[in-house]
Amino acid sequence: MSAIFYHNEEQKEAAEKSKEVHQKKKMRPVVTKILKAETFYDAENYHQKYLLRNKRALLNSLGLNDKQVITSHVACRLNGYVGGYGSEDQFDEDLPKLGLSKEQEEFVRNCIDQAYPA
Repeated sequence: MSAIFYHNEEQKEAAEKSKEVHQKKKMRPVVTKILKAETFYDAENYHQKYLLRNKRALLNSLGLNDKQVITSHVACRLNGYVGGYGSEDQFDEDLPKLGLSKEQEEFVRNCIDQAYPA
């Protein structure tokens, strides 16, 4: 099941509009449910930033504890990049805000290159 959870009417309307726009591009029905957010439970730590956790050298080099991995903006962005969800142009735009070493930067670039071969 895929779902979008909203907290207020503005978010609900944005989700519905997004679903409608996406539906126009697809032949099959978009079955994503749009549901009111209720009680939320964090997944176990080993599920948090799962893609980044599979890149142990990079994760360890960040020096984050389990709580920081969950809450860190940097860990969130890197999780996407190492999972193939982001282009090199997007990474270049984010890079100044991430505070990475040259080695960390090269590691992430290699992940992006594998996801988007030339």
